[in-house]
Amino acid sequence: MKCRLATSGGERGMALLVVLMATTLLMGLGSGLVLLTITDVRVATHFSGALEAFYAADGAIERVMPDLLATADWNAVLAGAERSTFVDGAPQGDRTLGDGSLLHLTEATEIERCGRPVACGDAEMDAVTAERPLGANNPRWQLYAYGPVKDFLPEDRALSRVYVVVWVGDDPLENDGDPLRDGATPINPGSGAVAVRARAYGPRGIRRGIDAVVLRDRGGLRLMSWREL
Repeated sequence: MKCRLATSGGERGMALLVVLMATTLLMGLGSGLVLLTITDVRVATHFSGALEAFYAADGAIERVMPDLLATADWNAVLAGAERSTFVDGAPQGDRTLGDGSLLHLTEATEIERCGRPVACGDAEMDAVTAERPLGANNPRWQLYAYGPVKDFLPEDRALSRVYVVVWVGDDPLENDGDPLRDGATPINPGSGAVAVRARAYGPRGIRRGIDAVVLRDRGGLRLMSWREL
């Protein structure tokens, strides 16, 4: 009788151990599934946010095309004296992005010009680098348009929290050494063309950008080149 009781107690102990191990295993599997689900949601959210920012940058270029076409003298744009009708206030100061972070338009412009958020000198902007290989013909990016992308979307689609900024600079084909003026026609191969750079700033640090070159052509504008940054 004592022997059977001991065996019965051992079996109960073994069963309890199996239950505990199975519970631990299931808890681990459950935690792994939760973590995998959270990761998948974050990846999907980042992907959709990046795609939204990409289309916002592309849309910003389309938005400024009519303004560029309406400007008879692009020298005013290249010198920073004329801007698009798509602006959300003065070109100085901070803008609050969709994730609560701040974007300083002046600093963002200097970053485009020479890669740092402080005023760039002529020598820095003329320096030949991998990103700016044209020396004295490197674009002097001028702030041209800026604002929430929802401001130019139809009302039923104006839910985006992406902020867009567009800069304009001299066409890369220019060879006159004066990036603040459009080259004289027909001598300069870059005459009648300007470079346009758009950047989209989305929530969670999402950033996308597009470079394009547009050309005056028969009373309209023609897109000569387009590339994602």
